[in-house]
Amino acid sequence: MTVSGAVDAAGDDALAARIEHARLYAIVDLAYVAKGDEPAVLERLIAGGVDIVQLRGKRQTLDELTTITQQLLEVTGPASTPLVINDYPEIARRLPVQGVHLGQDDAAIASARACVRRPVVVGKSTHSLEQALAAEREGANYIGFGPLFATPTKPEYTPIGLDRIRELHEKVRIPIFCIGGINIDNLQQVIDAGAKRVVMVSALLRARSILDYVRCATDMLA
Repeated sequence: MTVSGAVDAAGDDALAARIEHARLYAIVDLAYVAKGDEPAVLERLIAGGVDIVQLRGKRQTLDELTTITQQLLEVTGPASTPLVINDYPEIARRLPVQGVHLGQDDAAIASARACVRRPVVVGKSTHSLEQALAAEREGANYIGFGPLFATPTKPEYTPIGLDRIRELHEKVRIPIFCIGGINIDNLQQVIDAGAKRVVMVSALLRARSILDYVRCATDMLA
């Protein structure tokens, strides 16, 4: 898989396979990362063994996020780690990121793909089984499901708990990444509830050693 140039069908299939086998998805949320530290944080995440990285910045302008994305691609490219941009398909049109992630209130998946004008992976946030099934029908390549626990990243959402994870995996065929307040202390509960893939945000970014934290999480998910 490469990050330069248009993604051909074979490359797109390879990326889909990469996501299918992924276990730990990290989000570089700029609310937790000091300005200018983004590439260094990303290097530690990748060195620890994360499978996919998303850039999320809710307070930055499109141009600011584009600049940061360019910097992160210099790290993810040599490592062949997929980089996903949150919310902004326009950035995926400008730069060779591998994916776009959309929320429930963002553009439709078909609209995002039309904006990008090349094959990319598109993920969608879901907060119920019904939304998960709808995202699959809409053509999402994967979904985020949560928040499982209370999380400072999304304080406006009520935690949905662990009860429906197993049912979700029985009914949804695309890859499912559980998200929301997941950390080393509760990760085993999430795995025991049926999760195969997880997203971590603040737990990773606030860790004393990002590298060691990622390695611990990947060992548990293996």
